[in-house]
Amino acid sequence: MEKQTRRGLLKNATKAAVAGALITREASAQTKPAVKKDATGKSQTAFPFTTVVSFGNLLFVSGIGCRVKGTIEEETKWVLDEIEKNLVASGSSLEKVLKINIFMEDIKQFDRMNAVYKTRNWGKVFPARNTVQPAALPAGDYGLAIDCIAYV
Repeated sequence: MEKQTRRGLLKNATKAAVAGALITREASAQTKPAVKKDATGKSQTAFPFTTVVSFGNLLFVSGIGCRVKGTIEEETKWVLDEIEKNLVASGSSLEKVLKINIFMEDIKQFDRMNAVYKTRNWGKVFPARNTVQPAALPAGDYGLAIDCIAYV
């Protein structure tokens, strides 16, 4: 067995201290509590909700209804474009959507809506999805409204 020099002992002690500090820093970063915040950075509207709320690495996108009257295909495209804009502004994308809810004014138009929905880049795995026809959409919304949960 080799005899340790004082310099060798100090060198090894320094390495151990640095490694310990890195492990402690990583552990504390992983246990940092998630904070609910506005992920868009936009000023609040008169409505009592936030368009995109982040919590940890999750994004919760409020229901976005279509504001332009057209065919169900045009309305679906418009809403998905708005969803995508909000996700990108929040540091995410359609590929990172985990769950989506679609609220259709007329469920009989499901196949036409779905044809547009399928053309989007959802990644290798489509998000989990619900599609329902509510009793009514909010005033000013046409055709459908969509909300989703994504990650950053």
